[in-house]
Amino acid sequence: MRAANGQLVPLSELVRVERGVIDKPLFTKDLANVSYVFGDMAGKLDSPLYGLFAIRSNWMRRPAGNRRAGEYWIKQPTDTFRQYAIKWDGEWQITYETFRDMGAAYGVGLILIYLLVVAQFRSYTTPLVIMAPIPLTIIGVMPGHALLGAQFTATSMIGMIALAGIIVRNSILLVDFIELQVKQGMAFKDAVVSSAAVRASRLP
Repeated sequence: MRAANGQLVPLSELVRVERGVIDKPLFTKDLANVSYVFGDMAGKLDSPLYGLFAIRSNWMRRPAGNRRAGEYWIKQPTDTFRQYAIKWDGEWQITYETFRDMGAAYGVGLILIYLLVVAQFRSYTTPLVIMAPIPLTIIGVMPGHALLGAQFTATSMIGMIALAGIIVRNSILLVDFIELQVKQGMAFKDAVVSSAAVRASRLP
C-alpha cells in the first residue's frame, strides 16, 4: 500500500493474518430461518419470468433425503418446520402483482365501457356486439409474440388494453353511423353495407 508520503509499505506490516472460519450470517423472516439465493437477468432473456422457468428444472428438489421441497409462488410458506421450501420472490413477485392489478383494471374497464355504451345506445345487446371483437386482440398479440420471439411483458399488456379501447371506439362509430342511416330511412342491410364501404375507403 502507498503511504501518505508516497512510499510503498508492505501489507504484512499493517495487518496480522489469522486463518480460520468466520461465522456465517443467519437470516430470518417471520421468525423462520431463511437462505437467500440471488440472480440477475441480462442479455437476451431480460424478463424475470422466463429466467425463472429456465432455472426451475435445475434447482435441488430434494434437500432433505426423499422429502420433496415445497414450492411457493405468490405467498410465503405456511409451515417452515414441516418441510424445506423455496419461495420464488423478487422481480417475479413484482411481475405477478403488476399483471394481477393490470388484469383487474382491464376487467373493470370493460365493465365501465359496457355501462357507458348501454347508456349511449339505450340497449343491452348493442354493447355486446360492439365489444365482441375485443377477444380477437389475443389472436393477434399472442401469435405475434410467438412468431417474432418477443417476450410478453407489462408493455405488451398495456398495448392490449389500448388496442381494446381502439376497437371499441371504431365499433361505436360504425354502429352509430348505421343507426343514423336507418333513421334516415335506409334499410338496415344497406346501412351495414354502406358503413362497411365507408370504413374500407378510410383504410390506408
